[in-house]
Amino acid sequence: MDSITLKCPVTIKARVTEELKKTMAAEIQDGLKKADMELQQIEFHAKRVLSEQAKMDAQGLISLRQQIEGEKQKRLEFKQHMTDKLKDTAELEIGSEIVQGTLEQIVTVKVGDDLHKYMATEILLEDGKVVALRS
Repeated sequence: MDSITLKCPVTIKARVTEELKKTMAAEIQDGLKKADMELQQIEFHAKRVLSEQAKMDAQGLISLRQQIEGEKQKRLEFKQHMTDKLKDTAELEIGSEIVQGTLEQIVTVKVGDDLHKYMATEILLEDGKVVALRS
């Protein structure tokens, strides 16, 4: 066997621009609004479900309350995470590079090739456009 085909990671990085910061902040704000709406829906449904449960079986009320509080807590933790992320986004330095994700490439490796070269491949974006390919 002289060669083998592999899937190797490609790191996607973005150069921080004002436009990128605005886009990231808008996405985070959307996430926060969604969490707020979910919290409102949980509150609305909780009142109805708790009153129905109280009429049917008072013993199940404690368990139901715990479930509702657990769901509310998940949303509140998500909101805190997104708020922290929003703060971090505002503090990003223009021109710095941030990792946005990973893709895969298919490469054919032959005897004598430098595998580290393939494993360290990066694509650099600026406002969504490819500005550099690095390996």
